[in-house]
Amino acid sequence: MIGWEDVYKVVVAVVPLYFALLLGYGSLKWWNIFTKEQCEAINKLVCYFTLPLFIFEFTAHIDPFKMNFSFIAADTISKFIIMVVLALWAKCTPKCTFCWSIISFSLCNLTNAVVVGVPMVKPMYGALGVDLVVQSSVLQATIWLPLLLFVMEFWRTGIEGTTTTTVKPRSKTMINKNEGGGGKDVEAVDVKEELMLEESVTSRLPFCKVMKLVWRKLATNPNSYGCVIGISWAFISNRWNLEMPSMLEGSIQIMSKAGTGTAMFSMGIFMALQEKLIACGPSMTLIGLVLKFIAGPAATAIGAIAVGLRGDVLRVVIIQAAVPQSITSFIFAKEYGLHPEVLSTAVIFGMIVSLPVLVAYYAILEFVH
Repeated sequence: MIGWEDVYKVVVAVVPLYFALLLGYGSLKWWNIFTKEQCEAINKLVCYFTLPLFIFEFTAHIDPFKMNFSFIAADTISKFIIMVVLALWAKCTPKCTFCWSIISFSLCNLTNAVVVGVPMVKPMYGALGVDLVVQSSVLQATIWLPLLLFVMEFWRTGIEGTTTTTVKPRSKTMINKNEGGGGKDVEAVDVKEELMLEESVTSRLPFCKVMKLVWRKLATNPNSYGCVIGISWAFISNRWNLEMPSMLEGSIQIMSKAGTGTAMFSMGIFMALQEKLIACGPSMTLIGLVLKFIAGPAATAIGAIAVGLRGDVLRVVIIQAAVPQSITSFIFAKEYGLHPEVLSTAVIFGMIVSLPVLVAYYAILEFVH
């Protein structure tokens, strides 16, 4: 049973994150230390250096041979359930565009498992809970975050590859010359052409060309390599009992340890650039919280039950799905200009309400037992 001492441990783990966020917010809002151009540079530092090394450092030290494959199957099924629901939503309403589908998927499925999930689940379910949360983080880092990066790059490449040709209307004359008695009518302009409005003709790049551009850009993005190289090293090192050279590991750690802090700092700067603290508005904030704390865990529960998970494993799987929003998803959204205000609000308010929500889930699941 979780007690006040365990709650305090969770608070101790979360407060430093808000300290980094507050420094980022104050550096721009109160102290005017950075310009907008410098803020963009800070975000690129996070996206291209500290975050890839953080992902590599995390994935390189897991043991992929001891993963719970039933849990992996449940997690995969839950993601596909969300995809199907979003596809149906997009088909039934014009409000669901491709970019909103990406954001909704992030809100439902991507969690801040390492920073928040581990300290919250450990006092509830001990080593079992920590082990499953770590596995979910590995899956997210090696499969779902690269997939998110891919679809974001695909979205941006498709937008940038769209060309628009503008057709301008003909000018009106309706002119009649009868000067000197020997005049003659000038060419009459067709009424439909006179009233023709300016219109666009939109042409898109071929799908194959878009895909080629996407893979080319992903090949130059370090985030594409962090998780792949990390999990590759995990397989190799655990198979043949190898250790990473201390000089190399030290070089990686010196930057990777700054990953979470600089990500929160960047989010604080982004908040300071917004006119309102709740950048996306109260209605979108509520929708984001519902997707994060209800839709995501519900889909995960369906997937877990479908593969036969029971007992504490089932409970941990559901609770880890309700862990607050991934900071990495915000960093990617900020880099690609894809509604970062929604994800920043989800991260902030998700972390505020996550403690009572997760404790409530824990109590309900124990009662159901």
